[in-house]
Amino acid sequence: MPSRDDATDTTAAGELRSVTTFDPDAGERASNAVITAVATLLDASPVELDPLYEAIEPDALDSLVDHARRINDAGTHQLQFVYEGFDVGVQTDGRIRIHDAPVTASSNGA
Repeated sequence: MPSRDDATDTTAAGELRSVTTFDPDAGERASNAVITAVATLLDASPVELDPLYEAIEPDALDSLVDHARRINDAGTHQLQFVYEGFDVGVQTDGRIRIHDAPVTASSNGA
């Protein structure tokens, strides 16, 4: 997992669509924050979206953030996955960056 200090950190995604935050120290769950942020971008209700578990295991995402928060010297880590056509990057410090997913040969019909 890249850290925010890793000079090789890059995103293969398209245009940045949104940066939002959640507060893991206040008990906010990363999985819920992702669903809410993507629903907002799509101007949809969260229940209209595909289940998050089709992209990533929500409990594993939340556990990663919780674990990183307990281990203070672990640095900030990021987990990236594609959900609802967006490249979603969840950082263990509570930031979520959402980009347009890159178009690949398999997704553009080529």
